[in-house]
Amino acid sequence: MDGVSAAMKKAPVGHVALVGAGPGDPDLLTIRAGRLLEQAEVVFVDRLVGQGVMELIPASTEMVHVGKSKGEHSVPQDEIHRRMIAAAKAGKRVVRLKGGDPFIFGRGGEELEALRAAGIEVEIVPGISSALGCAAAAQIPLTHRDLAQAVTFVAGHAALGKEPDLDWNALARPNQTVVVFMGVGTAGTIAARLIAAGRDPETPVAVIENGTRKNEISAFGVLGDVADVISATGINGPALLIIGEVVSLAPRSQAASNSGNVAKPNLATLWEMLT
Repeated sequence: MDGVSAAMKKAPVGHVALVGAGPGDPDLLTIRAGRLLEQAEVVFVDRLVGQGVMELIPASTEMVHVGKSKGEHSVPQDEIHRRMIAAAKAGKRVVRLKGGDPFIFGRGGEELEALRAAGIEVEIVPGISSALGCAAAAQIPLTHRDLAQAVTFVAGHAALGKEPDLDWNALARPNQTVVVFMGVGTAGTIAARLIAAGRDPETPVAVIENGTRKNEISAFGVLGDVADVISATGINGPALLIIGEVVSLAPRSQAASNSGNVAKPNLATLWEMLT
């Protein structure tokens, strides 16, 4: 990419860009994000950032891996804050690269607060959330005039040994889509709670791991059997659960319903969906 924005050219000492890397496919990265990565001197990168996006970062750029996985934080959040602040105050062009969108279950809000408190100028570059990217890849409209007048994003993980603290009655209401981030490990509990609150156990469900990437796995079933669907496909997460009648519109969901089997992985790009 050619050119550097005026903001980056004149960035004062103490500037950090919180950049959303999108769901994984580098073609879904924003132009602004690509420009900032090209000019960054140091990039603090999460584990969920796609390899294709990583390959866009110049080899000369300092890479600091601060990724987290379930139950394991390679770098504590406070230490991430400290390192970013130190790099910015040293006059470096800093990018904090986060999977999906920084402000949707990405702890971007916490990092924004810490940087502001340290007197650091912050720029936010949104990314395509994995909820939007995975749904588009699977051709699932998250809202639909006839099927879903609302969509709700929730986090499915909780402290070890506990279940998510969610408003199950609200999530079980009809005519809405529920998208669960990081819900593979608690999928059975989530399904049981929703069904107990009144959601139909035959509600269609999609489970998507590595959405928009070459190694995407998409599995389809119904709410009452979601744990078995996950087990049958070997999905370990992180993965996205999409719950609602709109899932039935996905081509692979229809194929699974017709055959009685879990749909086989088959990547459908955003471009194919739009053309």
